[in-house]
Amino acid sequence: MAITRMNFRSKVLEKSTAVNVYLPDYSLEEYPVIYLLHGRSDDCNAWLNATSLERYAEFFPFAIVMPQVELSYYTDMIYGDNYWTYLTEELPEKMNDWYHLSHSWEKRFVAGNSMGGYGSFKWALTKPNYFNGAVSFSGALDVVDIWGKDPNRESDFAKIFGTKQQLSASNNNLMKCLEAANLSDNYTHFIQICGIEDFLYENNQRFRQRAGQNLLNYQYEEDYGGHDWHFWDEKIQDVLLQFSYLLEEQETRGCE
Repeated sequence: MAITRMNFRSKVLEKSTAVNVYLPDYSLEEYPVIYLLHGRSDDCNAWLNATSLERYAEFFPFAIVMPQVELSYYTDMIYGDNYWTYLTEELPEKMNDWYHLSHSWEKRFVAGNSMGGYGSFKWALTKPNYFNGAVSFSGALDVVDIWGKDPNRESDFAKIFGTKQQLSASNNNLMKCLEAANLSDNYTHFIQICGIEDFLYENNQRFRQRAGQNLLNYQYEEDYGGHDWHFWDEKIQDVLLQFSYLLEEQETRGCE
């Protein structure tokens, strides 16, 4: 296996940014890929520094792309940089060219923790059938509710989303995205995971109630645990296995 840290200038962001890429210890014509997104207080190094991802991933064929998006909530910020356009358009194009990643939706996956769980589901909800699987670990899935209950978020959220009204009416509001989800058109497998001791547990329950009604392929998992790396280190192992099953399932169908 190999882990590379790449610093490059983004045309969208108009500045230098960083991404970490994990590659398996064997060559393929094209690699199935997982985009693994970081949380609010972290960066592109978080999954490598805080978990044993490098050791877990050696048993699977995935390339793993870990981008840096600062405190952007994976959006084109009202007062800040266009991290959503960077993440969903510029970054995949560069990664595909540089690392020979698969262009097939069956071989493309996304996951993230906390703010990254929000980013993962936002990407999969707003771009139907771009991913085979999407996972939220302890995601901040109802940001409208979070903002309403926590006045300490006012400064950060206003820079990111504008006003609460702008947030509610936009695709940055995942609850709104769920209302628009078409059961017959989005085959992405959504996997929502949350610890029962997590401070975002109730937030996740609100999303869960709507997701079960609006998404074609949806599963919810909970376990003992909080909003911490101990929980995410344990669950990333399960998700790598689940993604490999989804990958094998699609490859088997393609041979039929």
